[in-house]
Amino acid sequence: MAVALRCFRRLPPLLYRSSFAVTRRLPQAPAGCSALLLDGCGQCVHQVLLTRQLATKKAKGKGQSQAKVNISAALVEDIINLEETNEDMQAVVEALKEDFSRNLNVRTSPGALDHIIVMTQEGKFPLNQLGQISQKSPQLIIVNMTNFPESTAAALKAIRDSGMNLNPEMDGTIIRVPVPKVTREHRESLAKLAKQSTNKSKEALRKVRSKSINQVKKFKSKVSEDTIWLLEKQIQQMADSTAAEMDKLLAAKTKELLG
Repeated sequence: MAVALRCFRRLPPLLYRSSFAVTRRLPQAPAGCSALLLDGCGQCVHQVLLTRQLATKKAKGKGQSQAKVNISAALVEDIINLEETNEDMQAVVEALKEDFSRNLNVRTSPGALDHIIVMTQEGKFPLNQLGQISQKSPQLIIVNMTNFPESTAAALKAIRDSGMNLNPEMDGTIIRVPVPKVTREHRESLAKLAKQSTNKSKEALRKVRSKSINQVKKFKSKVSEDTIWLLEKQIQQMADSTAAEMDKLLAAKTKELLG
């Protein structure tokens, strides 16, 4: 009896509303287990899905945090793979970092042109697979299109439309790419591009979040409302944390670009 009472005290407030848990039908504990079970869940209280710091309602005073949920991914793997969701969100962050590194530098380097996509009659190809890219001087990059002369015009257009503020010139199968001077206007233009890239990444993040929440909602008829609510909150917190990481990357990049 004493063991059962101790287990009951550990039940999170979320599981008993104003009428207490005694008004709700709780499943029977498995043989040999003295702990009560979570409503609609086959796991015991001592293997509870969450570890959280409760602030179930928005605090009246300042400086108080909202409910923080941390669900054990292993215990909800039949509903959703939270680790996979986290990986998808982090992939969006890594793509943003790569975009910043490749395309948003104060000074253009040959490597910055490598992955510009060129539309040819045979398909899409990175520029470095079609031409040999080298830096002739600090102010000039050369793209030699001798191996694929028929793609020279397409490569020129791809460089011009890359959003890198470049104005290439074609001389036969040679493309000359003057490196723009680092003016204040150029720095501000790059900072705006960084903001745009971040907004696009946040949109991709929202799609990952929505996909995951929709996956959870498919199990509404199979698990408790509490479990669904907790999973949705956990996914939202993961998205919020990832968005905050993007904001930090943007702030650091903007500081770097504007000097």
